[in-house]
Parts: sequence; structure tokens; C-alpha cells
Amino acid sequence: MIREAYACWVREPGVAEIRPVPLPTPGPDEVLVRARYSGVSRGTETLVFAGRVPPDQYAAMRAPFQEGDFPGPVKYGYLSVGVVEQGPAELLGRTVFCLHPHQSAYVVPASAVVPVPDDVPPARAVLAGTVETAVNALWDAAPLVGDRVSVVGAGMVGCCVAALLARFPGVQVELVDTDARRAGVAGALGVGFAQPSDATGDRDLVVHASATAAGLQQSLDLLVPEGTVIELSWYGDRQVQVSLGGAFHSGRLTVRSSQVGMVAPARRGRRSYSDRLALALDLLDDPAFDALITGASRFAELPNVLADLSTGDLPALCHLITYDDGE
Repeated sequence: MIREAYACWVREPGVAEIRPVPLPTPGPDEVLVRARYSGVSRGTETLVFAGRVPPDQYAAMRAPFQEGDFPGPVKYGYLSVGVVEQGPAELLGRTVFCLHPHQSAYVVPASAVVPVPDDVPPARAVLAGTVETAVNALWDAAPLVGDRVSVVGAGMVGCCVAALLARFPGVQVELVDTDARRAGVAGALGVGFAQPSDATGDRDLVVHASATAAGLQQSLDLLVPEGTVIELSWYGDRQVQVSLGGAFHSGRLTVRSSQVGMVAPARRGRRSYSDRLALALDLLDDPAFDALITGASRFAELPNVLADLSTGDLPALCHLITYDDGE
């Protein structure tokens, strides 16, 4: 039985390290999971790594199995896929997803893991947490058949939203990003692409996920009268300025926040957090999502990976972390 594991900690802003972690003996309603993969959520995790979580958001930004506190030392992360090595018979040997920090093995309640469908490759399953965010956003947005929709910001979240929107009948989807290299990802997802200067206007709905003031402003500028922006960006401690003059009032435009920490009001009472995550895993039975995994590194390299992602030296959507020997 695994008695000790290793976890990645942000020791202080800008510095991460691998530390040993003793593992408790699993109780009757717990599972011991050996990690196979985890994913680095580039936007949120680089803000955590850089110590840019605002103090008034410390409680809201806690990950489910986080240890320590912001700005550090803190053990953070929430995209882990592994194999159950000890636990209830129905889970034993199953590949599962868990909202757990980067750690080689861990003990959690059995209710905290969700089995990965057999048709979903374990490496792709690390995207489940981000697809869950996209599911919640579309529950909030409620796009209609034939809508003209733009997604501004082709990061992990924006790309997952675009991938799901591409399945809606008659919906015209355009992914907008300043990086022309994202055109290839858009093509793999089956949606259009434009840089900001060429973005199509008169949109019924815009989902904003660029985490920039310029992106939010353009999202408003792309709308038809009475159109809606669904705001998915998280800005950390940055101030955001947008112009609410011009067509904002006369066009009766709407900016609506979608926060994955709460199940969308339209589904609340009918869908649980587990339901939403299970749906996200089912939706990952689509090889188009493989375009969002843009690199891989061994777990021992994770401190350097976080530093390089934070500075932009390592461009990535989802960067995969591998744990098994020989991977």
C-alpha cells in the first residue's frame, strides 16, 4: 500500500516545490487514488502561483482539497485523474476524476471522485473541470437554435465553451483571440476564428473569457441590441475598466457573471455538483478536445512549468502533468 506521496506546493509567490506528504489509512467511505495525470489550469493557477489572489477572495478561491492559505505556502490545483487502489468494490481499479491538487497519491471521500467513462482517455479527462465550467456557462447563457455567438478569449475555458457551442443546431460560433495560432485550435473544434480587428459583429450572445479589459469591451461592442455578455473571466487583483457609454444603455445590453462555484440558477435544485461533473466527463467523449492539451511534463518538473507558464515562456492551453513511470 502507498504510505507516502508527493505534492506540489507554492512555497511563496513565484516559487513552487515538491514536498513529501504522509497518507492516512483510508476509512470505509474513502478511496486511495494513485494519480496518473493532472492538468494545469493556466489562468487561475498562474494567478495563484504569482500570489495575485485578492485577500477578499481567499475563501472563494479555495480549491476543494487545498492545504495552506494564500498567498503561500499553499497546495493548489483541481484537475486530477488517477486509479482507485483501495476503496469500495464498485470503484476499485476504476479510473476517476477528482478536484484535487497536484499530488502523486491521495485519500479522499469516495463521494469526491467521479468515474471516467471507458470511452474517454484518462489524459483527456483532466479537462473535466474546465468543461464543467463551460457547461455551467451555457446553462447560464441558454443559447437558442440559430444564435450568432462569439467566444472572446481562446484559453482553456473559452475553447471548451466554443467546443460545446459547436454542437448546438444552427449556432454560428466564432472564437476571437489576439493570438493567430489559435486558428488551428478553432479549426480542430469545428468553429470559426478571428483576431479582434476582424471579429464579426451583430452577435446575439458573447461569452467572454480573455481576462482582459479590452476583451470585455470588445464583447460588449460585438452585441446586437438587447444582447448578452456572459463573463467567465477571473481577474485576480487587477482592476478592469470598460465604457458603459455609447450603445450600452440605448442598446439595453447585459453583462452577466457565470461562476462555476455555484450551479447555474436555471438548473439549481435539479442538478447537483456531481451531476454537472459527470456530464462534463460524458461530453469529453470527443477527440476534438485533444487539441486543448498542448504539452506534457513529468510531475518533478511542475515547479518549473508553473514558473514558465506564469512568465509566458511556456505558451499553453492545458499543460498535462504525468505521474506514471515511463509516461
